[in-house]
Parts: sequence; C-alpha cells; structure tokens
Amino acid sequence: MKTHLLSLAFLFFSLAQGLNPKCSTQDQGSTLQVFHVYSPCSPFRPSKPLSWEESVLQMQARDQARLQYLSSLVARKSVVPIASGRQLIQSPTYIVRAKIGTPAQTLLVAMDTSNDAAWVPCSGCVGCSSTAFDSAKSTTFKTLGCQAAECKQVPNPTCGGSACTFNLTYGGSSLAANLSQDTVTLATDSLPGYTFGCITKATGSSVPPQGLLGLGRGPLSLLSQSQSLYQSTFSYCLPSFRSLNFSGSLRLGPVGQPLRIKTTPLLKNPRRPSLYYVNLVAIRVGRRVVDIPPSALAFDPSTGAGTIFDSGTVFTRLVTPAYIAVRDAFRQRVGNATVTSLGGFDTCYSVPIVAPTITFMFSGMNVTLPPDNLLIHSTAGSTTCLAMAAAPENVNSVLNVIANMQQQNHRILFDVPNSRLGVAREQCS
Repeated sequence: MKTHLLSLAFLFFSLAQGLNPKCSTQDQGSTLQVFHVYSPCSPFRPSKPLSWEESVLQMQARDQARLQYLSSLVARKSVVPIASGRQLIQSPTYIVRAKIGTPAQTLLVAMDTSNDAAWVPCSGCVGCSSTAFDSAKSTTFKTLGCQAAECKQVPNPTCGGSACTFNLTYGGSSLAANLSQDTVTLATDSLPGYTFGCITKATGSSVPPQGLLGLGRGPLSLLSQSQSLYQSTFSYCLPSFRSLNFSGSLRLGPVGQPLRIKTTPLLKNPRRPSLYYVNLVAIRVGRRVVDIPPSALAFDPSTGAGTIFDSGTVFTRLVTPAYIAVRDAFRQRVGNATVTSLGGFDTCYSVPIVAPTITFMFSGMNVTLPPDNLLIHSTAGSTTCLAMAAAPENVNSVLNVIANMQQQNHRILFDVPNSRLGVAREQCS
C-alpha cells in the first residue's frame, strides 16, 4: 500500500515538473514537494491566472459550499446551495445543482414552487441550450410508456409511439418532452426512478436553459416523489440578484428547519392544486394600513383569486385595486419628488428618496420588507423604482403574487403536513 501511495505521489511530482519548466529536480532537490493549488509548480493550477478578486470570490464560494455540506453531515439534514441564475446562466430564475443519471451529469436547474413536473433538455433537443442531459450515457435511464400511471399525471399527454409524450407552456414558451425516469441526486440524497420530462423540442426564450425542478404540491413534484424522505417539508433562502455564488440554501425535510418562525395557514385550491395559497388580509405602508377593497385580497377557489408565494416570479404583482392603493400610499410617504416610469414600473425617482417600509399582513403573521426588498436601482444608480406592479390583465389578473425579489434574504418555510407557510429574516447574500 505504501509503495502504491508513493508511486502516485511521484506521478504528481513528475506531472508538475512537466507542466512548468521552472520546476525541475535540480531546482527543487530530490525530496517530495507539496504544491499549493495556485503555485506555478502545481499540476492543478488554473491555466488562466485569476485576479485577486476572482480568487477570493472562488475561495469564498468553495468555503460556503463546504460549510453547508459539513452542516448537512452533522445535522443529518439535506442542504442544497442556491444561486441567482442571472450571473451563471443568464436567467432570472434561482438555480440549484441537480445530478442526473448514472454516472451523474450535473445541471443547473431552476427551482419553481408553482410547477410540479421536473424537466431537462436532452441530447438532440431542437431549440434547447447547448447544455443538455445525454440519456444514452446513463445506465439507469428509461423512457416511460403510455401504460405508466405517471402518464396520466402530466399535462396534455399523447401516445403516438411507444413513449408517453406531453406538451406544456412555461411563460411565453412551449415544450415537448418524453416522460422519463432516472436517478436524481440533490445534496447527498439519491432519488432513484425519479420521473421527469426529457425535452425534445422548445420554442420561446423563457425556458430555463438547463431545466427545472418542480417544488409545487402536485403528484409529480419533488415533494410527492420524495415524500418518504423529506415528508413534504422544505424551506429556502434566496440570495440577492447581485450575489455571485451559491450562498442561498434549499433545506429539504423537517430536520433543521427553524423552530421559531412566524407562520400563516396554507390554503387549498382544488382548481390550482400546485400553488401555495395564503390569506393576505391587509397591507401597511409605513405605519398606516392601506384602504384596499376586501375583494381584491379575498381567497376564492372558484376563480383562482387570492395570494400565493412563488419562487419563479421576479417582482410582486398585486391585483389592480390593491396595487394602486399601495402605490399611492408609497408615493405620498416619499413626498414631493417627481415620479417617472421605467418599463412596467410606474413609480420611479431620479433623485435619492427615503422609502417607507411595506408590511404584508397575513393571518397570524406580518412580514415587513426593508428597502432592499422594495426598490430596484438602475445600473448607473440615477433611477430608483418601487419593485412592484399591477397584475397583468389576463387569466392571472385576480392573483396576488409574492415574488422572489420580495422573498430575498428571508427563510421561507413550506410545511405541507402541518398546512403552514413561515417567513423569517435570514441574510444569505
């Protein structure tokens, strides 16, 4: 055994000499050398030199991931690092690393609390990104046929051939996929026989480029497929859009969830069973409760009206009467500064402002948002906008959506068995 280890050591030593002419036995002597990864004599040194800032960020990111991994070992909990997709895959979604297949292939999939079925681009997909899952290289991959029970659980299934295929829309895009199964690994937990869509064709620009992990409440979601492991319980902390590394976290299962956290009951809507509805009863701007018609906030399963928490929407949308009331109260508190508009935002300022807090008042729980969760700033810093808008005039015009910017740097707990949603401040940027 000692001889084998020494052989490996001298192999690395020889590699180091070959990679850099400055590293010779004449210079180094005949003793075995130990190299730092960034040493000019290291075989693991990056080919392109890193700047000081880049190396610090890289080390910080590695430390963060390492600490989350160690905490998961100590506490026997599953922690999956979360990053903003803006910097890494140029997508407005939040992403996690998912390992798929045997041997595992890693994809940066978007996490979405309002969708159930997971799906990833597969090799040969028309209209997909260049990063795709190669099912032919996985020994545990299989395509599900029309007789599979799961075929009845996907949207718009068709059975023209041997495979169960389905079509769905996502944002302004459409997808066609084959229903498939393979091993999916999150954190250190492997989920064999996980059912997902293998995308064969995609149109439109709103598809997350490396796929999606559904965290909704339906039968094909992560919650349902891992029910025995995670008991339909998870929480996450979303980092700021500006955060460059995987500093956020998705905690899976009841172990390690915050013990002291304000909660509000989860509501069930049979017409939209995947969504996480809660009862929003009022909104406060500063210290004053805004005058909003009760019908604008009321939960109504027959129409889909009410309020949901959603990880995939970027900016909070309120139904028009509620938004106008909140917007006008916000403008009044800011004072006499001239109001301008920017794209879909109609409450912007070109001078520095002091913004009031906004508090969402739910049954049993108040969530007060500081300026970081309320304001967006232009890259030049000259324009500041209230990061909310009225719900679009379409099928969702009755739905209030608490979006991911307003959730940043909060721990959001989804506890389905106890039918509750919790929110607590937590810095994870």
